[in-house]
Amino acid sequence: MIDTVLRAFLGRGFAKFGREKAYDISYMQEVVTLWPVAGLRYMVLPAFSRMIGPTPEIWTGAILASTLEGDCGSCAQLVCNDAVEMGVSAAMIAACLRRDFKAAGPVGLGFRFAEAVIGGTPDVDVLRREIRDAFGERAAIAAAFAAASGRVYPVLKRGLGHGGACQKIVLGGCDHSVVKESA
Repeated sequence: MIDTVLRAFLGRGFAKFGREKAYDISYMQEVVTLWPVAGLRYMVLPAFSRMIGPTPEIWTGAILASTLEGDCGSCAQLVCNDAVEMGVSAAMIAACLRRDFKAAGPVGLGFRFAEAVIGGTPDVDVLRREIRDAFGERAAIAAAFAAASGRVYPVLKRGLGHGGACQKIVLGGCDHSVVKESA
């Protein structure tokens, strides 16, 4: 009985999300059909990943870097679309995609911070201080949440057998290739 109710409730919620975001929700529907409680757990992920903080630009850069670390397909496009809807500059996001962090401004700072966190590089503390000094402690906390959580979605999606191939990111009607960090 409870599974039937959960399936209906979650199915409607995910379908609405898919329509509003023009996003393929087939993997979400599959989870809900096979294990409704897992679908319910999926629904709470945004409580962690959407800790945006006072500076959406910092959060955007960090969540984008984390998402791209896991995948450069539809999850990354969704992040970019959401950021633009929040008022983050499409030009700054595009600058991050081509690794022009100076032009990316605070989006680039958040992006570099997340890459440093994920890669465990020595400049993490310097970048965290830079975020904190310019935008406040809450922005640094939001960037840490974003760095940790952005890759959850593409990794989970790939683990469920629905990982996508890399694609160009569309911003302002223009296609942008993702430039990966040189090793």
